[in-house]
Amino acid sequence: MAVNREFWRGKRVFITGHTGFKGGWLALWLTDMGADVHGYALTPPTEPNFFTVANLQGRLASSTIADIRDADALLQAMQTARPDIVLHLAAQPLVRYSYVAPVETYAVNVMGTVNLLEAVRQTPSVKAVVNVTTDKCYENREWVWPYRENEAMGGFDPYSSSKACSELVTAAYRRSFLDTAGTYLASARAGNVMGGGDWADDRLVPDFLRALDASQTLTIRSPLATRPWQHVLEPLSGYLALAERLFTEGKSFADAWNFGPEEADARPVQWIVEYLCSQVPNAAWQCDAAPQPHEANTLKLDSSKAKVQLGWRPRWNLQTALGMTLAWHQAWKKGSDMAAISVHQIQAYEVAAKQA
Repeated sequence: MAVNREFWRGKRVFITGHTGFKGGWLALWLTDMGADVHGYALTPPTEPNFFTVANLQGRLASSTIADIRDADALLQAMQTARPDIVLHLAAQPLVRYSYVAPVETYAVNVMGTVNLLEAVRQTPSVKAVVNVTTDKCYENREWVWPYRENEAMGGFDPYSSSKACSELVTAAYRRSFLDTAGTYLASARAGNVMGGGDWADDRLVPDFLRALDASQTLTIRSPLATRPWQHVLEPLSGYLALAERLFTEGKSFADAWNFGPEEADARPVQWIVEYLCSQVPNAAWQCDAAPQPHEANTLKLDSSKAKVQLGWRPRWNLQTALGMTLAWHQAWKKGSDMAAISVHQIQAYEVAAKQA
């Protein structure tokens, strides 16, 4: 199922987290399709950042810089925007940071979700809501097969468990309030995303590019850790397809959904860095032998449900995803028009989706 540009033209869309990496790409895609996009987020989390580099400010109908923990500000922004569709991406998104700031992590990821859904309840225009959580919301048993949507929620670290809590909040609000109000709520769980414009700390590909730009050797923590790697446009296309079906068909799509890569693209960290090193000169890596906080060793997603019921599936394999990320970064280093480069990659993805 290709993204339906005609559906999104003129839709009023409220995105939380639009100044972040994923939220920025999503906002750009929606504005390119003619949607009326209203953003709500903190200031961009890094410098540089995708929001600024892609000149997103000038494309949005409104951009509110405020905290998802501020329930009053969130309600006012949503009621002013009067959205048809809400896409919730605002989060504390990092596992390792959650060990440093567990209270902040739970406040943002759990109570932020509660605040968002309370604002939805008080905004009659909203018909469809997608809450973006994570592949790490599952109780990780370190088994070799992928997790399905009916597996138990859990999480060893504060980040993972906070996102599992966000899933439970989502299910409770759906059953207790929103189904009967005619507002359809789903959650979306994606893999480890990559793409141009991600400068976050403690993420493998951004760490690689930082080391490369600084002519340093990349240090990695867990070379054998396996993750479901995918380009950022893959899950975003799933969120868009899901939101459309919630809006047009309602309750039958108000559920939890995985949007992961094909199982062959769930690769160890070492495979990723060795592939990247093979693509660029003077790149090298080493392993950090120091003790590290706990992180899951093996994690895969089963996206069969999205494939069968939504007609969604991955379009770019892992090598293509890495190639697109490197190409974006190299264009940025040359001073290219990164809004144009990013839109071109979105359109290339849409072509791949139509041809598949």
